[in-house]
Amino acid sequence: MTPTRSLRVASYNLHKCRGLTGPHAPERNLQVIADLRADIVALQEVDFRFGARPEALPRRMIQDMTGMVPAPHLTTSEQSLGWHGQTILLRPDLAQVASVRRLPLPGIEPRGALALRLAELTVVVVHLGLARSSRRAQLARLAAKAARIGGQRFILTGDFNEWHDDRGLESLSGLDVLAPGPSWPAPFPQLRYDRMALSAGIAVLDSGVHDSPLARRASDHLPIWVDIAL
Repeated sequence: MTPTRSLRVASYNLHKCRGLTGPHAPERNLQVIADLRADIVALQEVDFRFGARPEALPRRMIQDMTGMVPAPHLTTSEQSLGWHGQTILLRPDLAQVASVRRLPLPGIEPRGALALRLAELTVVVVHLGLARSSRRAQLARLAAKAARIGGQRFILTGDFNEWHDDRGLESLSGLDVLAPGPSWPAPFPQLRYDRMALSAGIAVLDSGVHDSPLARRASDHLPIWVDIAL
């Protein structure tokens, strides 16, 4: 009988490491990431928004503070850590066998997703648009792409920018959509913006929102996480 292994996957919108109103303090976000004790962390808003979009999360600090490394991929610019603000951190041993694809997305605003491929799992990180029409189009493309790339084991996760449970998520009807709890705004969470959509081939062991005093100061979002069986 094959032993069951578990993997923790988390999603975290860093809000450019500025907390709700500032100042820029990436060490807070990195400590929150370390506290998650995750194997894979899908990040959003890792870069500043304008100009060359330089990294808001300094890459030189990541491994020292978290033990994780960024998945290798083509970034938005030479100064960026992510692509359209997204990047994925993972354990160094997983990074050695990982590959990453960039997925351009439709919509009014420039948006894109990253797909991390491992032997047993594909994780797609996304930050959906502000307009519901754009979000619907983006989710439709992502659901189709993820099924082709990841087969029966994939997780689509990130900031969905959708506060309703029954609107805008129609393209995910064949997936297990998980919103562990309110994650925004972090100081007094009310809305479930952060979600995961899991394919049928994944067994969920546990899930939650990482709510701590530090997490409530470090970003305007709280991280979410899921433990899955492999």
